[in-house]
Amino acid sequence: MSLRPLPVLFINLGGEMLYILDQRLRAQSIPPDKAKKVMHDIISTMFNQRFMDELFKPQEIYSKKAMRTVFDRLAHASIMRLNAASMDKLYDLMTMAVKYQISLCLRPSDILMVTLNHMDAMFKFAKDVPAVKQLVEKVYALLIMTYGKLPIGEFQIIRQTLLGFFQDVHIRVSIFLKDRVQNSNGKFVLPLGGQIPYGAEIPGTIRYFNEDGKQTSTLEFHVNGKYLASLNEGSSEVKGDRVTKLGTNMYSIVRPTDTNISGSPPKVPPATAEDASANPNPMVKAELNLLAHLMGAVENKKSEKSLRVSLFNTDEEEEQFAASRPPPDVYDMKVITIDASKVRTSDELDKIMRDMSVSDSTADDDLLSLMDNAA
Repeated sequence: MSLRPLPVLFINLGGEMLYILDQRLRAQSIPPDKAKKVMHDIISTMFNQRFMDELFKPQEIYSKKAMRTVFDRLAHASIMRLNAASMDKLYDLMTMAVKYQISLCLRPSDILMVTLNHMDAMFKFAKDVPAVKQLVEKVYALLIMTYGKLPIGEFQIIRQTLLGFFQDVHIRVSIFLKDRVQNSNGKFVLPLGGQIPYGAEIPGTIRYFNEDGKQTSTLEFHVNGKYLASLNEGSSEVKGDRVTKLGTNMYSIVRPTDTNISGSPPKVPPATAEDASANPNPMVKAELNLLAHLMGAVENKKSEKSLRVSLFNTDEEEEQFAASRPPPDVYDMKVITIDASKVRTSDELDKIMRDMSVSDSTADDDLLSLMDNAA
């Protein structure tokens, strides 16, 4: 199997996470040195060599729960701490942003341009630390090597796989509602008109050909919407012109409401539990391996003073958000129960089970706002 949808999903979600955290750190006036440390620690953990080696292996996309766990670990790979509500909100914003970007790709191969826009931002975040910048450069080269000459058919499969991953996730986000690219039911509004894919013709003409393949006549017809030709395919070079703005930072200007979730998420039908012993899931081992490599990359930050960050402007806003949360199965329509006593077949998996036993009662994790002493 040569399909590799997982790296582009992970990098695009990671890029959006960094955009949102950067916006919140600036909005809450975090000292620049602490803010940079948060960003550098997260990027260095994201692009850990062992983790990337595992991520870029040909494989199916992982479950929503596994991806959520990965990003929960990533968000806490630095001195920053988020409580459960802030982490929920962060992941909601990340997933809806990437879903919107993938939906609007003019060509399936434009997924690479969107991913490279996120990589360009990571270069900027990492520019002050050579070791972190070097990690970004290695992943950039790996992306080009993996996807640079990929046939359009494989890109189409990747795009459909990613859209399937986000299917039935319709969370309303204020910045999308404000720009009228999202309806009140959480579904996106695809534009009528605008830029057309590179190499495609502007619609409005029907051409007729005879049996010899020669054009005999044309017919013009009216189209709703104004279309513009794409004059540039987009460059995969470092600092190249990506053509598209998808994947760039929506939060470059501090607007607190841009990281708001609007209203209650739609109700999701209850998940159907299945017995893992009766219906073994071949992806469980792969997902645990991914988590193992990530967990091995996360340094122990307990010796450092934690930086408390909230994605909410007020306690009331957080309470309203927590009350409107859907059931925990919103990110997985199918739940597989695993008997932990039967899957501990190696020291590595034993380490995973120990590391995943995290108590939510510690003071560092109960974070509703920025640390009290941010001086």
